Amino acid sequence: MNYDYKYGNQFYNYFDKLGFQTKAYEIIAPEQSQNKQPGKENIMNPRPVFDNPEYKGSGKLKNKVAIITGGDSGLGRAAAIAFAKEGAKMVIPYYDEHEDAIYTKRYIEKLGGECLLLSGDLSKKTFSKRIVDETLKRFGKIDILVNNAGVQYQSDTLEEICDEQFDWTMKVNVYGMFYLTKEALPYMKRGASIINLSSITTFYGEAQLIDYVTTKGAIVGFTRALARNLALKGIRVNAIAPGYYWTPLQPSCWQKEKIPSLGSDAAMARCAMPYELAPTFVYLASDDSSYTTGQVIHSNGGQVMG
Repeated sequence: MNYDYKYGNQFYNYFDKLGFQTKAYEIIAPEQSQNKQPGKENIMNPRPVFDNPEYKGSGKLKNKVAIITGGDSGLGRAAAIAFAKEGAKMVIPYYDEHEDAIYTKRYIEKLGGECLLLSGDLSKKTFSKRIVDETLKRFGKIDILVNNAGVQYQSDTLEEICDEQFDWTMKVNVYGMFYLTKEALPYMKRGASIINLSSITTFYGEAQLIDYVTTKGAIVGFTRALARNLALKGIRVNAIAPGYYWTPLQPSCWQKEKIPSLGSDAAMARCAMPYELAPTFVYLASDDSSYTTGQVIHSNGGQVMG
């Protein structure tokens, strides 16, 4: 496969500048930033690679209905495209990234799939109720829930994190997941799957993302407890802890100087593209993972092992 996403296919030693151990790594994006969370994919340089054209669906999710929060872009978009190839019908709640959302919907429809877009604020309980109501009205059931949407902000010290930022991060990343899962659960039957997005930062403690790491740690606890609670009902609950993937979350969070070094201290010495995580979503959503629950799947290029 040749996706031509490398930025000049060059190797740099940015660690000298950033104060880490120097080593060579592959840069996939130049310095850039966005001034609003959760970021827009359509203005990224280069654009993330969200679809692997060599991935052929085999009906693993045929006639399933999936809700993917933040499915308009990034990892959520990659999951939505792979789900569509596997035969699922999609509901994509997103914040206000309308151009990205419309592009994703059209892409899914080109694949022969169906997609319902819903714009709103996940920190509000009323939006979760609307998501479930509209999903049932359009498709009549809920088989898969992917709690993917989230925000993160770079802060050098705890003192820099204002109450408003902490509150917003908690409400989007944790409350939103709680509200939507609680609304959806009564309509999820045996064989259903819930997939929550944690982060590699939970397991090594990213010093500049204290509030974000707090929420992602909470997601791990929520996943494990809910998995035990629902196991005998036949509903699986798992989490994914991605490393550094090239998504809108990165330029909308980090200072622009950080961007070229993302993923540089992974064993693979690079940042990843969203399409590389898509099969993991499919595995957890499908019957392939029928004996898997309460687990956290790590995909981080070897940055954190164990």
